[in-house]
Amino acid sequence: MDRVDREIISLLQENGRVSLSKIAKAINFSVMGVKKRLEKLEKSGMLKIRSLLNTDQLGLKLAILAVEMENAEAIEKAVEKFRECPRVLRFFVTTGSYNFFALVVAEDYHTLESISIEKCSLRSQEGIRRFEIYPVQDIYYSKYFDINVIPKKALDIAPCGVHCASCSRYQSERCVGCPATIHYRGVL
Repeated sequence: MDRVDREIISLLQENGRVSLSKIAKAINFSVMGVKKRLEKLEKSGMLKIRSLLNTDQLGLKLAILAVEMENAEAIEKAVEKFRECPRVLRFFVTTGSYNFFALVVAEDYHTLESISIEKCSLRSQEGIRRFEIYPVQDIYYSKYFDINVIPKKALDIAPCGVHCASCSRYQSERCVGCPATIHYRGVL
């Protein structure tokens, strides 16, 4: 990545919808030159352009899950089980007493509680020694996150294997369900 690539990326970070001609004008480059550089950055895996959602505008709640996992195998199993979960924004493997973290999203605090204690939660997986949840109160710099929006709710069973309709918290309307299922009652 050179100076020109950094300038292109910086302009896209300010406005992901900026036109190639505006980028070209700003960096004194041809439109075709900008297009080729963007294609090269995307093909190399250096850059991916996606839409981000404002969690405040949608009334969404974020939380950080701190987990002490027994071993690497337990971490791999959890990552695989929740690979398609629309509530998990990111997993992080770290060193220290808590060696596995997740950034998760929910529509309200009841649903956040559900995804921390029910069968669909990371806490219910094998290999967990300790688990703590930290609801995010304030977000600084940017409230935009890469949240998976599933336009067609076609699944009866959530990607993690749980059936929302059979959950007592869902039945008592203390959880909106999984955004990937036909049972979902939230904004995503």
